[in-house]
Amino acid sequence: MTITESFIRSVRWKGDHLLILDQQLLPHQRVFNPASTIEDVWESINKLQVRGAPAIGIAAAYGLALWALSSKETNVETFLKELKTKRDYLANSRPTAVNLMWALDRLLEVSKDAGSVEEAQTILLQEAKEIQAEDELVCRKIGEYGLSLFKDGDILLTHCNAGGIATARYGTALAPFYLAKEQGIQLSVYADETRPVLQGARLTAWELQQAGVDVTLITDNMSAHVMKTKNIAAVIVGTDRVAANGDVANKIGTFGLALQAKALGIPFYVAAPLSTIDLDTKTGDDIPIEERPHEEVTYIGETRVAPEGINVFNPAFDVTPADYVTAIITEKGIIKGNYGEELQKIKNR
Repeated sequence: MTITESFIRSVRWKGDHLLILDQQLLPHQRVFNPASTIEDVWESINKLQVRGAPAIGIAAAYGLALWALSSKETNVETFLKELKTKRDYLANSRPTAVNLMWALDRLLEVSKDAGSVEEAQTILLQEAKEIQAEDELVCRKIGEYGLSLFKDGDILLTHCNAGGIATARYGTALAPFYLAKEQGIQLSVYADETRPVLQGARLTAWELQQAGVDVTLITDNMSAHVMKTKNIAAVIVGTDRVAANGDVANKIGTFGLALQAKALGIPFYVAAPLSTIDLDTKTGDDIPIEERPHEEVTYIGETRVAPEGINVFNPAFDVTPADYVTAIITEKGIIKGNYGEELQKIKNR
C-alpha cells in the first residue's frame, strides 16, 4: 500500500543540530541523518544526501551557524575572520549551485557589524531560519506563476528533481503540481529517470507519488519519443544557476531535452528563485561544471554495470543556452524575451 504524504521537509533544525533527509537512500529508506558540525553538513552536501540548489543553500546556512555556535572564540573580529574561512570551506562542497554561495554570503553580510561573538551567533542562526522560511514562500509563488501557464488535463515532462525535498517546500519545477493538487486541477507528468544518480526515478517519482500526483517514470532516452507521441504540453525543469544572459545550468541531460522540445515546438520552462539568478556570471560558459566520481556511472546502486578500467566522463550539469528557454518562472513573475534586460529588471524590482 502506498502511504501518501504531501509535505516532507528535507532539512530540519532541532535546537542544537540539523536533521537531514538522506536522499541517497530514497525511495527505499527514509532516514534523517543528524548533523552537529560544519563538517557533517559539508559531507551531506558533497555526497548528495541533501541536494537541490535551494536545499543546499539552506543546509549550508545552518552549517555555518552550527560552526558559529560551537566556536570558543571570544574576540568578535577574529571570529568574523574565521567565519569567512568557514564560508569558503562550505562553498567548495559543490561549486555549480549558486544558492550555496548566496546563502553563505547573506550570513556574512548580516553578521558583519555584530558587536560581540554572542550577537553574531544569534544573528547567524536567525538568518539561516529566515532563509528556510522565505524559500517556502518563494517556492509557492513560483508554483502560482507556473500553474498559470498550464490548464486542466495538461501532460508535462520534467527532469531530475526540483521538488519539495530539493527546497524548503513545494519545489520549483514541481511546485505547480502541488498547487494544482490543492485546487483540484489535473496535471500529469512524465519524469525522466535522470542518470547517472537517478534523481528522477528515486526522488521525483517517489515524491510526486507520495503527494498523489499522476506521475509516469521513463528512461532518459525515451524523452523525445514521449514528447512526440504523448501530447506533452510543456517541459518544466529547475536550475542550479541562471547566468545574466539567461543561459541555464541544470542537471546533465537538460540541454538535450531543450533541443528536443525546440525541434518539436514544445515550450521549455525553467523554474528558478531569484537567488539562483547570478548576474555576476555573464554567460553559461562562465559557470563551473562539477565533475562527479566515476563510480556514479560505472555502478547502479551496489552493482557494477561497466567493465573495470573503462574511462569515464561524469559532468553533473550541462548548460542550456537562453535561446532554447521559452520562459523563466520566478517568485516575482515570468520572464520572457530579452533575458539580459529582463533578469536585471526583476532582480532589482
